[in-house]
Amino acid sequence: MQTDSLTSDTINLVQLRGRVSADPLARMLPSGDEVVSFRLIVPRSANARRRSKQRVDTIECSAWNAKLRKKARSLEAGDEVTVSGELRRRFSRGAAGPMSWVSVDLDTCERAARD
Repeated sequence: MQTDSLTSDTINLVQLRGRVSADPLARMLPSGDEVVSFRLIVPRSANARRRSKQRVDTIECSAWNAKLRKKARSLEAGDEVTVSGELRRRFSRGAAGPMSWVSVDLDTCERAARD
């Protein structure tokens, strides 16, 4: 099985709507790249809540290009937003050892209309 070429029927696309948990954080990486990240609180469906006591999922979202970084910086805790992008599994090594998490690399980020 060859893993370096993907067929046209493979898809890595996610769309989420939820609330921003805290003000976004801008970081400069050792590579010189800047990323603006925030966490999105997304309620679980009624069906999922029947299987678990957990009511929400908190998903990290990362803005890498200038236009999306500007949009992400303008968000505030509590804002309702719709985002789309690609899932990425991130890895890091800390004092407790290796760890991993899933985040969304943003393609779009739109704040819902404020009342």
